Order: sequence, then C-alpha cells, then structure tokens
Amino acid sequence: MDGGGRVSEPLTTGTPGRADPRPAPRRASRLARWLILPPIVFRRRGSFVSVPMNRRLPRLTGTALVLGFFGAVGVTGAVLGGQYDAMRQAFGEPRDIAARIVGLGIDRITITGLAQLTEREVLDIAGISPKVSLPFVSAAEIRARLEKTPLVAGAVVRKLFPNELAITLVERQPYALWQRDGQLFVIAADGTVIDTMRDARFASLPLVVGDAANVKASAYRALLDAAGPLASEVRAGMLVSGRRWTLKMQNGLDVRLPEEGAAEAVRRLVRLEREGRILEKDVLAVDLRMPDRVVVRLTEEAAAAFAEAAKKKPKRGTKGIET
Repeated sequence: MDGGGRVSEPLTTGTPGRADPRPAPRRASRLARWLILPPIVFRRRGSFVSVPMNRRLPRLTGTALVLGFFGAVGVTGAVLGGQYDAMRQAFGEPRDIAARIVGLGIDRITITGLAQLTEREVLDIAGISPKVSLPFVSAAEIRARLEKTPLVAGAVVRKLFPNELAITLVERQPYALWQRDGQLFVIAADGTVIDTMRDARFASLPLVVGDAANVKASAYRALLDAAGPLASEVRAGMLVSGRRWTLKMQNGLDVRLPEEGAAEAVRRLVRLEREGRILEKDVLAVDLRMPDRVVVRLTEEAAAAFAEAAKKKPKRGTKGIET
C-alpha cells in the first residue's frame, strides 16, 4: 500500500497485464434468460453465494420442456379433434392400455354357478370386455351389477393377478309363471319376479294368475302334487280374492276349491274323475267348496237336455193313462 492507503497492486488474481486463467462463467441459456428466474442464494458460513440459473438446471431441461410443450399441444389437439375419444372407444382408457402392455390384462375369466344365464350374458351385465385391465376393474362394482339382475341371488368376484378374473354366481331358480294385468312373468319360489316371459324354455312351468298369486305359488304347486295323474290336465291356478284357488282345466272347466282343505278337495276331484269321468261331461264348473256335496254347472246344451228329460220323466205316484 502507498502512503495514502491505496493498494499498489490490482485486487484480481493473476499476473498484471495478463488474462485471468480461470474460465469465464458460462452464459445463461436463452431459455433461462427468457424465464427470468432469480438466482438461488445459499447461505454458507455467514456469506452469500449466488448460483446462476444455467448451473442449477439439469442438462437437457430445456429440450425436455420443449418436447413436453409440443406433446401437450398434440394431446390437446387430439382431444379437441375427436381422435382421443375414437382411440378410447377402440382400445380403452390409456391406463388400461398401459396395463395390458405390461401383462395385466384380463386373459382368463372363470364363471361358476351358471344355470339359466350364459357366459356372454354374464360378461355383458358385468361390463367386462377386452378393453379393460385387471388392476382397474372394480370387483365390488361388478358384483353390484350382477346382483341387480333378478335372476342372480348372489355373486362373488375375485381378481387373481396377473391376468385372471373369477366369478361365482348363485342363481334364482325359475319356479312358476305369474300372469297379472295381461303380462306374464317368470318368478322364483319366494315370488320374486325374475324376468318377463320371453323364452320358450320356461313354458312348461306352472302358471298362477291374479294379484299376490306369485307369493302363493308354492301352495299352488302343492295342489298339483295332490292332483297326481290329473296334474297334467290343470292349465293354471287362479287365486280368488287372495284366499282360495280355482283350477283352470285344459278343457276349459273350472274347479272351485275351498279356502281350507284345498288339497283334500283336489283328491276328491281325482276320485270323481276316476269313478265317473266328470271332466268329460258337459260341465262348465265343479264346485268342491262344500265337503259333503259336489255342485256342478252344466253347459247350456246339457242344461236344456236335462230339463227336457225331466219333463218327460213321470212323477212318482201317477198312473199311466190308457188311450
């Protein structure tokens, strides 16, 4: 230092008159200057160090951002142009596509407990298609969809990784047909409506008619069991006032049964048919509601013939008149 307190040598390092041997700091990239981000300041032992943007960003950051920008633009254009929706409809959701690529698709489906339903019907109800993947299907949702089907009483769905789905069903068994207000339904033993009647495979089921007849279908089937050989001659059972049954026979004849002791009345009908062929007579209805007698209603022709025969029959106690 000179006498005035000035330093006679430069404060910079190196030889005077020569360039500083240290390399000049790199200039910030054009992207960093465009972002105009302030430098990060670190505290180090009581001093401050300023780190330029170009030194704290990883290499190729700018390239990655540019590629990401153009990718976002491309995705936005695909969504707005409809190509994204078309891809989803053809191949499924992007997450499902990725899962299938790594081997997590649904390649095997095991369905047990089928009786009336088919495998195709189960898959359609469950919403399972080749476009879904195992990680992203919900077993709870599939079970809920299946159990909403009237024919299904219960379902168990399990996901077996990496690529198998197992479904176990408990089906309601079709028990009878129920006619109400002109519509025909297939019902279970407890009266639950399974479906509308649209399949000929259910045509041989017993038929019950009337309000609340569905919940008493088991009682009607007990009457058919009591009818024995005549069961095939019974076309339907009509519940009257929710209390008693009238059997509709194949030949159009009505058999009226009592509210109590209906099965015994049916067995009486079997005896009458066996002994007197009552179902082959000109009869419109047979009333078995009284245990000690049988009341029949004749057809008009049979009633007229019976009346004419009664007129011609001589009364007791009269004598014939000679002519």
